[in-house]
Amino acid sequence: MNLHRKASRLLMGLLVGGLLTFTMDAHAAPGRRGEGAQLGDARSDKLLSPEANEIGVDEMLGGFLDKDLAFVDHNGEEVKLGDYFDGERPVLLTLNYFRCPTLCSLQLNGLTRTLDRFDWRPGEQYRIVTVSIDPREDARLAADKRASHLEALNVGDDFDWNFLTGDALQIHMLAAQLGIGYAYDAEQDQYAHPAVLMFISPEGKVARYLYGLEYQPSDIKFALMEAAEGRVGSPVDKLILSCFHYDASSGEYGPFAMGIMRLGGAFMILIVGIPLVLVWRRERRRRNKISQLEARA
Repeated sequence: MNLHRKASRLLMGLLVGGLLTFTMDAHAAPGRRGEGAQLGDARSDKLLSPEANEIGVDEMLGGFLDKDLAFVDHNGEEVKLGDYFDGERPVLLTLNYFRCPTLCSLQLNGLTRTLDRFDWRPGEQYRIVTVSIDPREDARLAADKRASHLEALNVGDDFDWNFLTGDALQIHMLAAQLGIGYAYDAEQDQYAHPAVLMFISPEGKVARYLYGLEYQPSDIKFALMEAAEGRVGSPVDKLILSCFHYDASSGEYGPFAMGIMRLGGAFMILIVGIPLVLVWRRERRRRNKISQLEARA
């Protein structure tokens, strides 16, 4: 585990009470409530409202999102959630808010660093959608936030990372379908929420959750491939994926013994089979040559 990942896990392990952070446990088992959130202002030592007990993630794997949910994109255009699902490409979805001073910035900056090292480009193999959980935010804030991340990536406006805003009802409905619990603290005017990436199938089915503030490109790729059910990724990517599986206890993909054994078996077949094929072809050519000489005689 690299130093960045260890640091983020340590940050997410801070306890509530006298600190402004909620526990962010990237190793937590799915479905546990009241975990995996942090409030964004390091100056306060006051606890959040009782609603904070609902903060966390209750994984809704296999559930379908309502594609008719209505939002406004960073261009100020009214859109439906279904506009981002084309039946071919999976969607990487995040719930954040654009005024967040710490956690959202840490998470989105971590994602941006990963995208900068990722060999897949949004708009080609997959799409990215970030939805604000703050109904007071507007398209201008969404556009500014998006522009800052595109600038960091040194990419143009065609980069398929969409920033959306919406009203409270639409946001709550989307969060509920994803199993995401968050809370607003009026005194601090901030939201406490989990830091998690969600991977949705091209048809809108929830396929995978990745937790934390830093992400490995390989984990992002594997999660997208799982969400797409084989519709994205090269044959080599799919072969490598067969050797890894998602470990809920660590929140990342790890080697899969049976998959590695299968891959090893395939390599053994190649190692043994290729020389046999070469010998067989050489023997066949020799016999053909003998047959031609005999025919001439």
